[in-house]
Amino acid sequence: MSHDKYGLGRVIAVEQNVAVLVDFGAETYRIAAPYTKLEKL
Repeated sequence: MSHDKYGLGRVIAVEQNVAVLVDFGAETYRIAAPYTKLEKL
């Protein structure tokens, strides 16, 4: 995944239709739906 602010990351968990946990290397963020700033690579 790619995020406008955090850069490249890897999805490590999915809360169905609610949020995703994304590991961006140095930090892990929970990003709530809708995922407008995330782009699937």
